[in-house]
Amino acid sequence: MRQSCFLQLACTPMTNTAKHDIRTGDWTALNTDAKLIRFEVFVEEQKVPAELEMDHMDAVCLHAVAYDASGTPVGTGRLLPDGHIGRMAVRQVARGSGVGGALLQVLMAQARARGDQQVVLSAQSHAAPFYERHGFAIDGDEFFEAGIAHINMQYTF
Repeated sequence: MRQSCFLQLACTPMTNTAKHDIRTGDWTALNTDAKLIRFEVFVEEQKVPAELEMDHMDAVCLHAVAYDASGTPVGTGRLLPDGHIGRMAVRQVARGSGVGGALLQVLMAQARARGDQQVVLSAQSHAAPFYERHGFAIDGDEFFEAGIAHINMQYTF
């Protein structure tokens, strides 16, 4: 299995499928590619204000970035210290390829490996069925964030 090493952090195995590689690391290592994807998906496509998209939590999260066979970054997500998964985004060209599910599974495995008992997320409401297919359950009522309908969801290990 190939290894991914960033700065002098511990090396993390790269998840490799026929379509993409997923690298995990800190913000310093992955911010260029994660920002590219998040800006394209959230700011340009969904019209989320740019000042809301990047936040101070990025510096303390574990990030995951998926790359296609040519090495182009196509998806990203992050795991917060409190077990929240967030900022899941897949570029339009890679949607439907399984990259979102692969990213989610990598982040969930990282949470479980560090001892988290559950993971939670605030899904855009239209994406709730995707998370339900991965075992997440809706937890609460719909709410709006950045003008987009969301629903809290949780998965218990």
